[in-house]
Amino acid sequence: MALRVALRLAVLLLSAQPAMAQVRHGEGQLPLALAIEAAQEAVRACEAQGWPVSVSVVDTAGVLRLQARGDHSTIHTEQSSFRKAYTVVTLGPVFGFATSGEFAGLVARSPAGPALVSLPNILPLAGGVAIRRGEEIIAAIGVGGAPGGERDEACARAGLARIAGRLGP
Repeated sequence: MALRVALRLAVLLLSAQPAMAQVRHGEGQLPLALAIEAAQEAVRACEAQGWPVSVSVVDTAGVLRLQARGDHSTIHTEQSSFRKAYTVVTLGPVFGFATSGEFAGLVARSPAGPALVSLPNILPLAGGVAIRRGEEIIAAIGVGGAPGGERDEACARAGLARIAGRLGP
């Protein structure tokens, strides 16, 4: 599994365009080492239950930082994990939710729900969790593939718990 994460990371880094050097790295960014740890723990937590999953970590712009496809996970889990994380980091600050499960509830109650879920990459299923430094969202982690979004979310929370003490104030 660690090899898959390393290979995926290598592909992402090698395919990067020179413009990446122009990105300003502020205090609000999740360090890649912590993103890797969180993703590995989320996969481990689900695999311990017999659930093959994929995990995605996105930055505050919704850009994929890393993705790990666990052993025996199916191909669609990559997209669902990404879309759950993307939903949290892009709409969470606007609507005041910290998980994609909370967003699913909002969509069910709101007349605007159908319009919101028609936006690209938005997925109203549990499994995405905001990663915060203090009150600031600095990234999001999404898990897809467990039997039910609540289980995906539990594994995402396990990944977050692994790094929580090192996120800063």
